[in-house]
Amino acid sequence: MPEDTGAVVQLDLRAGAAALHSPAAVRAEVARALGGAGLPEPDDPLFLVVDTPAGLTDHQTQYELLAGYRAVGEVRLLVLLVGSAPGAFAGEEGGFQPDRRLLRPAVLRASGTALLWVGDLRSARTASEQPAPDDPDALAALVDVLSVPDVYLRVLDGIQTLPDAVAAPGVRILEQDLPPEVRERAWRDALTRFAGEDSERAPDASPTASSGADLPEPLRGLVAGPGGGGAGHREPGGVADDAYRACADALGYAGEALAGLRTLSGLVRASHREAFETDVDEARRALDDYWHLARTVLRGGGEKAQSAGESAAHLAALGLRVPSAEGVGARIGEGLKEFAGKLLGQGFALRSVAQRCTGLAGRVEPLRGTALVSQLDAHSADAVTRRMRTTAAAVPDPPRAGAAAAAGAGLLGALWWGPYLAFAFAVPLLLLGAAVLGAVRLQGDRGEGKPRRPAVVPRFAAFGGAVVGAGLAYVVEPPVWVGAIGLAAGLGVAAETVRRLWRAAATAWGPGRATTVLRQTLDRLDALLVEAVREHWAVEERLYCADAARSVAGMLRATAAAAEDEAVPGPERLAPTAAPGGHGPTGDAPRAEDPWLVDDADLEPEEASPLPDDGDSDWASVYAWEDGPTWDQPAEADEEERAREPRAAGPRDPRTGKVPRWLERENAEGGPELVATLSADLIDAALEAMKHYWGAVERGQSGALNAQRTEARVRELLSTVHHHLRHNGVLAPPPFAAPRRVRPASADLLGTDPHGPAELVGAEADRRAVVQLSSPEQGALLSRDPAAAVWLRFAPRAIRDEVEKAWVSSGSVHPDGVLWTSSGRYAGLVRLVPLRMGVVDTVRPRYGSTTGPEDPYGRPDTRHRGDGDRG
Repeated sequence: MPEDTGAVVQLDLRAGAAALHSPAAVRAEVARALGGAGLPEPDDPLFLVVDTPAGLTDHQTQYELLAGYRAVGEVRLLVLLVGSAPGAFAGEEGGFQPDRRLLRPAVLRASGTALLWVGDLRSARTASEQPAPDDPDALAALVDVLSVPDVYLRVLDGIQTLPDAVAAPGVRILEQDLPPEVRERAWRDALTRFAGEDSERAPDASPTASSGADLPEPLRGLVAGPGGGGAGHREPGGVADDAYRACADALGYAGEALAGLRTLSGLVRASHREAFETDVDEARRALDDYWHLARTVLRGGGEKAQSAGESAAHLAALGLRVPSAEGVGARIGEGLKEFAGKLLGQGFALRSVAQRCTGLAGRVEPLRGTALVSQLDAHSADAVTRRMRTTAAAVPDPPRAGAAAAAGAGLLGALWWGPYLAFAFAVPLLLLGAAVLGAVRLQGDRGEGKPRRPAVVPRFAAFGGAVVGAGLAYVVEPPVWVGAIGLAAGLGVAAETVRRLWRAAATAWGPGRATTVLRQTLDRLDALLVEAVREHWAVEERLYCADAARSVAGMLRATAAAAEDEAVPGPERLAPTAAPGGHGPTGDAPRAEDPWLVDDADLEPEEASPLPDDGDSDWASVYAWEDGPTWDQPAEADEEERAREPRAAGPRDPRTGKVPRWLERENAEGGPELVATLSADLIDAALEAMKHYWGAVERGQSGALNAQRTEARVRELLSTVHHHLRHNGVLAPPPFAAPRRVRPASADLLGTDPHGPAELVGAEADRRAVVQLSSPEQGALLSRDPAAAVWLRFAPRAIRDEVEKAWVSSGSVHPDGVLWTSSGRYAGLVRLVPLRMGVVDTVRPRYGSTTGPEDPYGRPDTRHRGDGDRG
């Protein structure tokens, strides 16, 4: 069976044939039936016509129009005849007259045409039951099964193998579906999850968000900027590079002078500090020049609108180089498609994806120069001076370290007595002189012009050590060479202590921190220039990407709004009615009062009036008016009254309140994966609707018009998904579902198990397996040869694996020729029984017309219909 067979177009000629009076009227009716389901014109039309046996000759014009329907391929026509032929109803004596013949027009004898005759929808067990008119709900269930394209084609092919292409069906059907209220609630929940909430915020704080690592390659390059970060943004030998190198070199020299200042040579000589201060002043002047260059670069791009070429020329004149952006914008549309599709495939709601697209637009959109100029104020000369003073004031005094070493040096140098006692104060005086000299070298370190106070603790420790050493020498009276050795050792320790203390003081010197402040400021200014160059890189491509991303976000938000509109409950959604001639947009099995069963708007004048009760009344009129409005009760009021009634759960017998005995219904409450699966179906629908939109984005046409077209397409596909859900159930995937998705089992979607369909489809093919939909009188016209019947077993393709596993687990024989259908609601058996030879007669219209003075069945007819010959 072809997968793209399309929909079956349903037409009811019992109460609407007069409207189908011309090819244009037939085509308009077909377009209306298909448009309600969101389906295009088929190449190979499939017509399912509901009529009565008497209507075969009354509606010859309509059958000729249907058989001659203009289409690319073959036109197929399956006529479902309901009721008995004229003469089968009880007469005055209460007896039944047997049906002897079924008259059909010659146009229905062509290939691709078949008749399916249902004499009794409820299949009365005995002739004495005197059945009432058949239940329209039961007819609707049978029509719904035959409207599955796979079943339609298999039934049509099976009937065409029988004599005269006419059969009487026996059926046993199992319907597994959700109750309407459960299905609608799950549908609304899926739409709400699919749309998302306004309060949702995109978690862009992840480490990969700022770097663009979460983006596909075409977009990642636009977010990350030119390769190599900020390297190579200055032209060697250019204005910017010269200004940067002058400041960097001055800072390098200042650093070298500061390193010399920290040595003992810096303590003794003043040239190191002078060189340091000179280099710092030079670095500040060079930094100020670089700051003015940065201001010229940033303000030059923000004063007036410039093209990408003008901006590049402006930067090149200042010694800055904008990398080539060739090829970076070639796949923007593809990247946005991949980005949005990836998020939707991960189950993100539409509004969440829209927020991420808006964030992407902000990350990729270039900033104007004026947006960066405001950052220059933090790096001006005044700001640098304030920062240098703050840094100098924040530097603490060097720790009062070296006290123990100073005391030890004083003790070693004081091992003198007698006339040599004056040498005992050599070490303390050395420490004192070094402290005073260091304070002079570092004067003005806090901007006050005052010398730093010498370190007190090492001086006192050295004097204390000297007193202790002199006392010890006075007691011991060591020889002179001991005192000389001790003095040499003490001077050495004192010199190392002075070096350490001076290095710590010079390191803690406030002005010495200026190089750090200036270096940081230079790096930040250079980073601003890197950002300016980056913002001038691929300007046009990034602007287009930002606009396209915002357009995608707007389209997704509009789609979310459309989903919310679809989720709003309403009478037309909670209790849908099918369109005349078909299931309409819902595809549900219609109720007895649904318009396509009892619509009287297109009744012919003679058919619209009740016929006299003379025993030969037309069955179609009795059937059509049995439950319809009366002349005293307008149809509009009757419809309003029925709209307030609760919808029936399924086809039910009007007398017993039970479903027909050939139909079994399993109503489930839904499984744990129901809403998630429906939401995934909606995502597939959105991705399908956006296919043409992505092509427009790649062509640079991501405007409002394409977004509106996509929104309209999304609304159309949402309606298609809803129609598919109502018509085929949740087990069968929509036609545009992603093939990579694995659909959950029936237990997860419906809450049912596959043992029921497996047992029914695998049942033995005998007469007790099905219920013959024939009246006792019609049964006499059926073939008695059991081997002549054609059997059809069918089950949803969505549960094929589950059914086959159930057969294996139960040890059942795998039946051959099972038809796995696209619908996910029905499984069952159909037996097509041929009629006896001579029962079917073919009527050919005389003189090419279907009108004449006589009725083919011999009925008096004031409408002048039915003149023809039998053949």
